[in-house]
Amino acid sequence: MTAQSLATTVELRPVTRDNWEQVLGLRLPPEQRAFVAPNLYSLAEAQFLTGGTPLAVYAGEDLVGFVLYAFDEDDRQYWVYRLMIDEAHQGRGYARAAMRQVIARVRAKGAGQLALGYKPENTAAEGLYLSLGFQKSGEVIGGEVIARLFFLPESVPK
Repeated sequence: MTAQSLATTVELRPVTRDNWEQVLGLRLPPEQRAFVAPNLYSLAEAQFLTGGTPLAVYAGEDLVGFVLYAFDEDDRQYWVYRLMIDEAHQGRGYARAAMRQVIARVRAKGAGQLALGYKPENTAAEGLYLSLGFQKSGEVIGGEVIARLFFLPESVPK
């Protein structure tokens, strides 16, 4: 499958009363579980974030993952709080396709940048984010490396 056809088959849909339990059933392989909070926690957290947007990641009609992004009132930036792809669906480009869609949504809101954090030992996440244009900021918050994707030239630190 080409990157273009994958992008057209991956869709971000709201987490609803019809799919929330399936979202909770998504699993990471044991070696990745320390990298991402459980989806139950993420769905609860989304209720307390400004504009918290929990989304189910679908490939066609198959639920393959979950992503959560929101606007942080403290630093006035958009953040990706979670991204996970179920262990049975990893390695197919779904995380990249989902992130591209999140990036497009945040950019469309007129944001200057999008931030996220990842555990330093999560080299797969680091590779994905850096390949999408995120830059490590030098910050570490809560043991996570912070990376930022800049949309507007004036938002890039000097």
